Amino acid sequence: MNQQKSVGILNIAVIVAALGYFVDIYDLLLFTIVKKSSMLGVGATASTMLVDSTKVINWQMFGLLLGGIIWGVMGDKKGRLSVLFGSIILYSIANFFTAYIETVNQYAAARFVAGLGLAGELGAGITLVSELMPKTKRGIGTSLVAGIGLSGAVVAYFTYKISGDWRLCYKIGGGLGILLLLLRVSVAESGMFKQVKEMNVQRGNFLAFFTNWKRFRKYALAILIGLPTWYVIGILVNQSDKFAGALYGSTTLDSGRSIMFAYAAIAIGDIAVGFICQYFKSRKKGLFLYYMLCIASLFVFFSSANNSDARMYAICALLGFSTGFWAIFITMGAEQFGTNLRATAATTIPNMVRGALPLINMLFLDLFQKKLGHTLIWSGIVTGIIVMAITLVAFYFTEETYHKDLDYLESEEVFP
Repeated sequence: MNQQKSVGILNIAVIVAALGYFVDIYDLLLFTIVKKSSMLGVGATASTMLVDSTKVINWQMFGLLLGGIIWGVMGDKKGRLSVLFGSIILYSIANFFTAYIETVNQYAAARFVAGLGLAGELGAGITLVSELMPKTKRGIGTSLVAGIGLSGAVVAYFTYKISGDWRLCYKIGGGLGILLLLLRVSVAESGMFKQVKEMNVQRGNFLAFFTNWKRFRKYALAILIGLPTWYVIGILVNQSDKFAGALYGSTTLDSGRSIMFAYAAIAIGDIAVGFICQYFKSRKKGLFLYYMLCIASLFVFFSSANNSDARMYAICALLGFSTGFWAIFITMGAEQFGTNLRATAATTIPNMVRGALPLINMLFLDLFQKKLGHTLIWSGIVTGIIVMAITLVAFYFTEETYHKDLDYLESEEVFP
């Protein structure tokens, strides 16, 4: 197989993948931002809000898990661009539909379809950028994709705050997706995929991750090193209003504002991590630095220093920056697998991490609080210790991929 031609960092593939992820994150976080007003708008009440909103988000997460597998397989069988086009069309349609829903069940159905579409965007973009760029630059390229893309959460927050109309916010999301399709016409397919497509080799076999111990081990580790991201966002930042009440008696903290600050900082962290890894010439050293910052931020979050709304917002931003390794962790996942299985890995891995949030919630809420009777703060601390312990063990056994050449195939022996 031939080497790919070197391209610059700000090439059309990076720009389009970044804008695609921008729309992806805009849509993914929009429900959290407009949750209260939109749920009331489709018939939920104060007494049913928790159950109804949980139903909607669970269906969205199920769509992400299922879509991750479907789009990942398609990315290796049909091509990276097919997934980029297909996913944006699907979640754009789902966004428009969401703007006209009238019931909770319709909301859940719309978010399920949106989840299916959203699942394919980042993995395909990261795979395409990784394969088009030289190994010395691909970490920076994928970091730019995630950093620019994550700012979509900030735009979603201000779009709602300015308009005050959750239905209009969903319409805008759908419109952004359609506009993005016009840019994608000029993006070229990965040369590595084109070469593999002409070869007699099996592509996109999701079960291959589970039929060989070495591959399963790499796949599991690639998922586990990303767990802190959704512990921080899904538990601490998302429920920052509850933690504010428990820590210092606040009744005024806006969790949507916390999410906005956290994602703004995540975007900065994701851009920075690419350059940090470039400086160290190591993915693992950059990732370890972020883990240590995350642990330090967790100490501050649960300490007496977190004693006002202003400080809570600042600490949520600090936590966000410390988990700004989303792009590098997905890039590492993509780099560990051959071209005939790379898109499947890069697309399913982040969605498996997202799908781990309900399991983390089971620890945090169902086990520690409901069954064992621990306080909100104590449950948050113990859950964090467990998540970080698992992550650090997985990190230790994860291979370094900074210098790895991606122009290779997975061994046929793993496809029995």
